[in-house]
Amino acid sequence: MISLSTILTIAVASFLVAIVPGPNVTVIIANSLRAGTRAGLLNVAGTQLGVFSMIVIVAIGLETVVTVMGEAFFWIKLFGAAYLVWLGIKMLRSDGRLGNSDNVKPPKMGYFWQGFLVLWSNPKALFFFGAFIPQFVNLSGNTFSQTVMLGMVFLITATICDSVYAILAGKAGAWLTRPKVRLLEIGSGICLISGGVWLALARRI
Repeated sequence: MISLSTILTIAVASFLVAIVPGPNVTVIIANSLRAGTRAGLLNVAGTQLGVFSMIVIVAIGLETVVTVMGEAFFWIKLFGAAYLVWLGIKMLRSDGRLGNSDNVKPPKMGYFWQGFLVLWSNPKALFFFGAFIPQFVNLSGNTFSQTVMLGMVFLITATICDSVYAILAGKAGAWLTRPKVRLLEIGSGICLISGGVWLALARRI
């Protein structure tokens, strides 16, 4: 059984990651500005289908690792903590740009499938889930069900954040200025670095 504190912790961490614009958010914003909120929300739906498929893959892989190489799980979690620190540093070094959103072309396959394909075209997303979710998995329980449940917390949080971007961009893109995006990057970067260091130290206690 996953504790409420664990759910709240991963929800906050998920928010810090999801709120910073990445490739999918760039596409969502571009389509919302060009074709309206509905197009952006269809991108969001497709993106989250992609997220769910990645969560299932991570859950199956994690269960296999724990079953076959139980001792390796410690190093997976330690590596995941280091990855969070690296991700935080990368956010601090960003420049607040939303990417080349002007070059995003209207999809021929539909906005829903565009969101799905854009997510899967970025293998870093799968790598992130593999490093992030194991930090909160308790080996004394069912690792598959825990991974799926924790992944759903991320999915719900990301859906809310991405939908807000779609709605804001669909109505007016003025809020999404470079300085405001930069503040999001700095705040999230600091929190991710702090969280990664805390998790790494906690593994040694």
